[in-house]
Amino acid sequence: MKSLILLFCLAQLSGCLSVPHGPMPGYREPACDDPETEQAALVAVDYINKRLLRGYKHTLNQIDSIRVWPRQPTGEVYEVEIDTLETTCHVRDPTPLANCSVRQMKEHAVEGDCDFHVLKQDGQLSVLSAKCDSSPDSAEDVHRVCPNCPLLAPLNDSRVVHAVEVALAASNAQSNGSYLQLVEISRAQFAPLQAAAVYVEFAVAATDCVAKDVTDPATCNLLAEKQYGFCRGTFIEKVGGGEDVTVTCTLFPTQPVILQPQPEAPTPVAEADALGLEPVVQPEPEPLEMIPPNPIPEPLNRAHYDLRHAFAGVASVESSSGEAFHVGKTPKGVLPGIPAAGGPGPVIRPCPGRIRYFKI
Repeated sequence: MKSLILLFCLAQLSGCLSVPHGPMPGYREPACDDPETEQAALVAVDYINKRLLRGYKHTLNQIDSIRVWPRQPTGEVYEVEIDTLETTCHVRDPTPLANCSVRQMKEHAVEGDCDFHVLKQDGQLSVLSAKCDSSPDSAEDVHRVCPNCPLLAPLNDSRVVHAVEVALAASNAQSNGSYLQLVEISRAQFAPLQAAAVYVEFAVAATDCVAKDVTDPATCNLLAEKQYGFCRGTFIEKVGGGEDVTVTCTLFPTQPVILQPQPEAPTPVAEADALGLEPVVQPEPEPLEMIPPNPIPEPLNRAHYDLRHAFAGVASVESSSGEAFHVGKTPKGVLPGIPAAGGPGPVIRPCPGRIRYFKI
């Protein structure tokens, strides 16, 4: 009898030992400049630019880190951190991003810092969550490169607002086409060597009025097929009185409203549910054409449009079950890029990746 009990206990112990212990399979870390990593990063950048309402398009500058988590039951999730740089193309400019110039340091560059979760399933990439912010380069860094270069000015500064109003009025006075209405003040700089000189950039929209015939701008309405444009101007207040203004405006092709068919693929919220994540959905942002012209943007002291406000309608996901993957949690055991005890020498992780333009 005792032998049977002992045999039974040994069998139970053997069964317990046969159950695999330890962590579930963890993440992998491809190189930051691997093609698969760059593909996920470029999807993230495209996601940013398609959802920006104001300001300028951004382009990829560097991939800082990458982790690829298994997704149950199929697929993978790329947890990627990227740095971006502001370009000179306005968000309404249809110029392909590849053809947009990066704003240089001497022009007071703006850098973005973003964290993304990108799902790859059946060869398709889709963004699950996005978090970004952006900031201009420091005045010290700009003047180190170019001591006399102008710095960014607050967009609501009275001199900036006046310069834009005068520049827009001059453009309409010289035009034989549609009367242009202000959509946003995009950028402003004060010339350091000319206290009364202001450089401005602003977005406009064409109306149903002919510029030379307008007597009351309040009667003008935006075109049914929206047509946006972008202007650059220089305003100088003369010492002895009077004002000088130069302005050039470019109108982009019309943008008809096209109703897109609803995709059959799962939405980010549905995918978040599939990953065992809890989605937090914010209201969808209004399209730019529905936002009234706002020559004094909020907050009142800003000098650029921060990327942190770019995703007002994006599902932000946070882990609730951890069954699919553990974002930000390091699984126990040996990870890629970290040698096991007694193994070969230190392995350098191939991140961050290369800098494509310059580092702020």
